[in-house]
Amino acid sequence: MTSDQPSQTDQPSTDPPVAADEATTLLGFLERQRATFEWKAGSLDSASLRARLAPSSMTLGGLLKHLARFEDDMSTEWLHGRSQLPPWNAVDWQANPDWDWDSAAEETPAQLYGRWRAAVARSRALFAEAMADAGPGRQGTIASRPDIELPSLRYILLNMIEEYARHNGHADLIRESVDGLAGQDPPRQEPP
Repeated sequence: MTSDQPSQTDQPSTDPPVAADEATTLLGFLERQRATFEWKAGSLDSASLRARLAPSSMTLGGLLKHLARFEDDMSTEWLHGRSQLPPWNAVDWQANPDWDWDSAAEETPAQLYGRWRAAVARSRALFAEAMADAGPGRQGTIASRPDIELPSLRYILLNMIEEYARHNGHADLIRESVDGLAGQDPPRQEPP
C-alpha cells in the first residue's frame, strides 16, 4: 500500500512554540497542521490515494490537490493580490467547482505529492516575505486595485490553520480505513 514517495516535513518538530511572538506562534500552528496532513496522506500508492470512506466521495488524493490549490490561492491571490497560478487558472470553476477534488484520480502519487509540496514551499516563501514586510497585520494588496480590501496575513494564517484542521480530521478517518494508521501527531523527526 505504500508508495516510494517518502513523507517528510521540513520541520524537525511538529510542536508549535509554547511561548513566542504572534508571528512565530501562528506559523508554528500552521506547520503543525501541515505536518499532520503530510503524515496522514503520505507514502501511499495510487489505489490508496483514491480510497473512499462511504458515504463520502472524498479521497486523500483529492485532499492533496485541494490543499495545494488552497495554499496557492491564500498566499498568491489573497495575500499578494496576484493572478491565480497554473493549473488553477485554466479551470472553469463555474462548470466544475470540485475540479481539484475530481481530477486528483487522474494523477499519480508523485504528481499529487509534488504539487502539494511545491505549493507549500511557495506559500512559505510568500508568507515569510509578507511577515518580514509588516508582520501578521500586513494587509493583502492588489497593486492595480487599491480600492479592494484583502484580508490580513493574520486572517489568512488562521484561515489556513482552520482549513487544515478540518481536513486533517477527514484524512485521519480515510487513512485509518486504508491501512490502519491512527494517532494524533506525526512521529517526531530528529534534526539532520
